[in-house]
Amino acid sequence: MSSVLTPQHLRLGVNIDHVATIRNARGGLHPDPARAARIVAAAGGDGITIHLREDRRHIVDGDVQRVQDATGLPVNLEMAATGEMLDIALRHRPHAACIVPERREERTTEGGLDAAGLHNQLAPIVGKLTDAGVRVSLFIGPEPHQIEAAMRLGAPVVELHTGEYAHATGAEIAVQLKRITDMAALAAKNGIEPHAGHGLTYENVQPIAAIPQIAELNIGHYLIGEAIFTGLETAIGRMRQLMDDVR
Repeated sequence: MSSVLTPQHLRLGVNIDHVATIRNARGGLHPDPARAARIVAAAGGDGITIHLREDRRHIVDGDVQRVQDATGLPVNLEMAATGEMLDIALRHRPHAACIVPERREERTTEGGLDAAGLHNQLAPIVGKLTDAGVRVSLFIGPEPHQIEAAMRLGAPVVELHTGEYAHATGAEIAVQLKRITDMAALAAKNGIEPHAGHGLTYENVQPIAAIPQIAELNIGHYLIGEAIFTGLETAIGRMRQLMDDVR
């Protein structure tokens, strides 16, 4: 009797920042990111991602604990490598903290973190978060020297930036997909759990989801946009099905 290998469950982390963006456009309490977190849990999401930016353009300080308390799902706090954000992360101790590059003038996170060039700045932050029991992730471009930097820093997770893949056209799509595939394999070979995210949609998610080493996708803006038309639970359910179909 032959054994059958069960494909690894690919986790879906849903970024709910832009629920807060809509709320902040008018002020007040509606729509509530904590309510969105509960819908994510009901719809089969595996985690909640929030990015507390320096300018507080979407999630604000009071949301962090409320979102953590809303469900039993793990919370992934995206954060810049600053003393202010480190203090907030140490106070709330989310399941995970993903260190991302951040520039005040950008509309969204552009490119990956230069973990190699910022080693001396990142090392004490990674160390303090790790000592506090927070699982550290580095949001990096799919480059060998950035994987090597993550190894030197002792980060257990990297999230590979998929923006260039998402925006590629024609033959360039395969080029960018190979970069991500190769770096996911390199990370896993060296004991680092690879995640991926940025710009993923119903149309482009499956080739990334099919990469066997990738353990988690983090998707936000697209799902919140689709939720306007179909509802958040339906949007998450469709993304979940597309991911499961290739695993």
